[in-house]
Amino acid sequence: MKFLIVCVAALTLGCSSVNPGMTLGKGSSNSIETGAERTEEYVSYLKGKRVAMLANPTSIIGKTHLVDSLKSLGINIVKVFGPEHGFRGNASAGVHVADEIDAKSGIPVISLYGKKNKPSKEDMADVDVMVYDLQDVGVRFYTNINALSRLMEACHESGKELLILDRPNPNGYLVDGAVLDMKYKSGIGMFPIPMSHGLTVAEFAQMANGQGWLKDGVKCRLKIVKVANYNHDMPYTLPVAPSPNLNTQQAVMLYPSTCMFEGTYINLGRGTYFPFTVLGSPELKGKYEFNYTPTGIKGMAETPLFMNQVCYGLDLRNYDVEKLRARKQINLQWIMELYKAHPYKEKFFDSKLSNQMNSIEVQIGNGIFRTQIIDGVSEAEIRASWEPALSQYKEMRKKYLLYN
Repeated sequence: MKFLIVCVAALTLGCSSVNPGMTLGKGSSNSIETGAERTEEYVSYLKGKRVAMLANPTSIIGKTHLVDSLKSLGINIVKVFGPEHGFRGNASAGVHVADEIDAKSGIPVISLYGKKNKPSKEDMADVDVMVYDLQDVGVRFYTNINALSRLMEACHESGKELLILDRPNPNGYLVDGAVLDMKYKSGIGMFPIPMSHGLTVAEFAQMANGQGWLKDGVKCRLKIVKVANYNHDMPYTLPVAPSPNLNTQQAVMLYPSTCMFEGTYINLGRGTYFPFTVLGSPELKGKYEFNYTPTGIKGMAETPLFMNQVCYGLDLRNYDVEKLRARKQINLQWIMELYKAHPYKEKFFDSKLSNQMNSIEVQIGNGIFRTQIIDGVSEAEIRASWEPALSQYKEMRKKYLLYN
């Protein structure tokens, strides 16, 4: 019943189902409209209210930031909350961000990636409604959904509604990977979902409510503006890089498969201008011809793994990502191949070697993947070990989908 109430609230903002095959002029299947772009569905709701937002550079209408667009429409934005990388997106991954006054808008910006990770009751005292508009990429390792869950808790605690302006998931076609064993819960994995979860942020919010995943099982009052003319199988090219190290569409599409290398002694392109599209190590010299040299890059990776060392390995910048879309599977062959090629196998998963590494257990979300790769277990056997949890997740997911 609580799930149905959330959906009714969403429908009051014009979030009716759309058949992606219908011809609807501006809202045709060839013209996906993000929730933010559908201003006619929510501006009147915000008028006269004190509005706070969780936003970053992906929060746009056309080429204009949502904050600037809403201010020009007379919306009273009293504060903005900034996630990892900051409101303007100029902080590196994992670097704490301070509160500030936004130079462009003059609006106070409160960091949720510094001294605290969710708004306090004091922060919410002068707010009537909270707005969430962040582009996600559909992968458990990406922290936007974690920020969303904490924001939902804060809204519940302060008795405020949360308006989600939904955006397409560029990896929405992909539901794959180990479902997180909560024994390995961490900052890059807070919920029992697979590595690639196949949800938009609004769908995830409904799931978090419906499954009781928020602290103490609380529910957040949601209003949702859906994406128009969208389904999960549609390709979607992001208009803005979602974070400094996901700076190309190729990186976004490879991310579900290459981000697992953060649990290995392999550089995954951090310290280059093409992260998540190359994989290498100095210790693979002689095994591969392709090479690159990571360097410190401000705002992206100041101290990358193997900094100023020539790395040899795989160049995936021209890999045909349509192969991933066709298979609807994370690529496991790359990690299997590089482990096999690595001359010092004891180093491959040794997270003590670098503060740039996570343990592979935390990264993958289970305690057996390390042994499976070391023992040369087949891909089919690895995938079989993800069951029945993965199939159970897929079935549960159906309850919360807003799109075909």
